[in-house]
Amino acid sequence: MTLQIEASDVIRIVLQFCQENKLNRSFEVLQDECQITLNTVDNIDSFVSHINNGRWDSVLLQVSKLQLPQKKLQDLYEHIILEMTELKELDVARTLLRQTHVMQTLREKEEDRYLKLENMMGRIYVDASDLYPGSSKEKRRGEIAKELAKEVSIIPPSRLMTVIGQALKWQRYQGALPPGAEIDLLRGVAVGKVEEEEKCSSVLANTIKFGKDCHAECVSFSPDGLVMITGTIDGFLEIWDTATAKLKKDLPYQAKEQFMLHDSPVLSVSFSRDGELICSGDQKGRIKVWRYRSGKCIRQFPNAHTHGVTSVVFSRDSGQVLSGSFDAVVRIHGLKSGRVLKELRGHTSYVNHAIYFNNGQQILSASSDGTVKIWDAKTTECVRTVRPPQKYAADEAAVMSVHLFPKNIDYFMVCNKSRSIYLMTQEGQVLKSFDVDKDSDVEFVAACVSPRGDYVYGLGSDKKLYGFQTEQRRLEECFTVSEGNPIGLVHNPLQNIVCTLEESSALKLWVP
Repeated sequence: MTLQIEASDVIRIVLQFCQENKLNRSFEVLQDECQITLNTVDNIDSFVSHINNGRWDSVLLQVSKLQLPQKKLQDLYEHIILEMTELKELDVARTLLRQTHVMQTLREKEEDRYLKLENMMGRIYVDASDLYPGSSKEKRRGEIAKELAKEVSIIPPSRLMTVIGQALKWQRYQGALPPGAEIDLLRGVAVGKVEEEEKCSSVLANTIKFGKDCHAECVSFSPDGLVMITGTIDGFLEIWDTATAKLKKDLPYQAKEQFMLHDSPVLSVSFSRDGELICSGDQKGRIKVWRYRSGKCIRQFPNAHTHGVTSVVFSRDSGQVLSGSFDAVVRIHGLKSGRVLKELRGHTSYVNHAIYFNNGQQILSASSDGTVKIWDAKTTECVRTVRPPQKYAADEAAVMSVHLFPKNIDYFMVCNKSRSIYLMTQEGQVLKSFDVDKDSDVEFVAACVSPRGDYVYGLGSDKKLYGFQTEQRRLEECFTVSEGNPIGLVHNPLQNIVCTLEESSALKLWVP
């Protein structure tokens, strides 16, 4: 059953908010533009009491802010004029009769009634029986009070904040708001809380287990860090709650088990900057763009690449998708046109990773040919080719990924299949290296950087996770994270949470 909410009621709640917060100009403009009045009094009993006791200055002040039927207003003003006449307050009576819109309307529509009031004020002596024929002053006050009380109501204080609070409680009850999450009221979404201090993650917090002979090939956190999406070898895209590591069943399509789906293994996945869109690339070279809230595919690029799509990322405005592939090509695809907008060629082997750099003006691509290329995003020209150090001069150790360095936007981290992760400049200079033991034959297969750049993590071929403190290059943690072959590594964008992927059917979340 759908609840119907009147737009006028919403406006009245906003009007009350303006009134309570002394936003007088906003109150008047909104009321005038919408032609809707609040029609409330602070206390109906007090309002009725003022009428019954003839406190007309207070009554008129309150009535001026209400929208009342014209007839009831005329009855009220007529009675006040009669009482003023009885008290010989003739100046007040004449002002109300001759200078108010209510009584001028009465003059136009019921002239005899108007002239009778004029006549009463002109008499030297007026008896109460003439002023209130067949009734009395007190009885007439009571009748008017009863009629006006029907037209006004009382709104409990702070209704806007109360309604919002109740809605948030319901969302939390339904699981739409994770425990401890804040809410962005404007966008209507939960907002992750930024950790005050970055710490090295080394404690297993949660494990997500997939079906037999199935594992996740890729994972991506939402920008607020509250949810994550996995792409598996059976083509499914599934969204999980970060805090509980459970499927988000408050998403209607997942509750009905109508998952986003490819017909081949999903190799890459990414959220848009606002968290509203999801992009995924599969082994057959196809890219799909989905809406997070509905799970509907809004754009497909069936021939995005000739081989598997290893990397996808949205542009800052979410209007384009940057992709890299096993076909050694980097491409930019337009969401509106559904076409390839630009193509970046130059690598001689697989492109394993591609990201925007320098506020979207440039692109970094990491390849199995052992290089990182820096491209001009507008002209598609290769500005520079950077080759991280190799064990031997003739080596071409595959570069698995490249990452922005939050502490300095001009630098980036490079992970190649070696025992080191490098912090490099655009000119190719190595500023720092984060290394495992020299005598070890361990190679890093994946890396990630913490949100503020205090830590860099490397996933080793020995199934261990290495956590380095970037300032002093100190190895702070080293521990086994997987049973099967390690695949990938991702850091939560706001919290101290690291996610590891492996070829066994488990995905693991690690915290400090």
